[in-house]
Amino acid sequence: MDISDSERIKQRVIVFQEIHPNPNQAETAALFLVEVDGILNAAPVSPVVLHVHYDVIKTTLHEIEEALTELGLHLDTGLFNRLKRALHYYTEETVRANCGCDCCDVNCTDKLFAKRYELMEHGCRDERPEHWRRYL
Repeated sequence: MDISDSERIKQRVIVFQEIHPNPNQAETAALFLVEVDGILNAAPVSPVVLHVHYDVIKTTLHEIEEALTELGLHLDTGLFNRLKRALHYYTEETVRANCGCDCCDVNCTDKLFAKRYELMEHGCRDERPEHWRRYL
């Protein structure tokens, strides 16, 4: 089933807890999410509020928030925010089910971290060509 862009592209607000060792959790989350496939825009509004635009076919709010939690960021656990999150989770999974997407078929938290790890500059890569690595 084909759906319109207004149903596919979601705009959500992610609120973080104010008491945290990292005072700018929203900025940290935005820097992480910008390079994730399916995230169209991630902009911090304040140190604890993040606006996210994403394609629900490629990723869901639940997957995004799981990735942020695994990153060490703390989401706000107030009653209103938990209810909003539960409603968003339900509606997004329903949209994906109506489109024929499997639960974790397109993206999952592990894939988010694997993609991010590939893009990062770190010392775990050997820049030499394959034939030089086998030579030594």
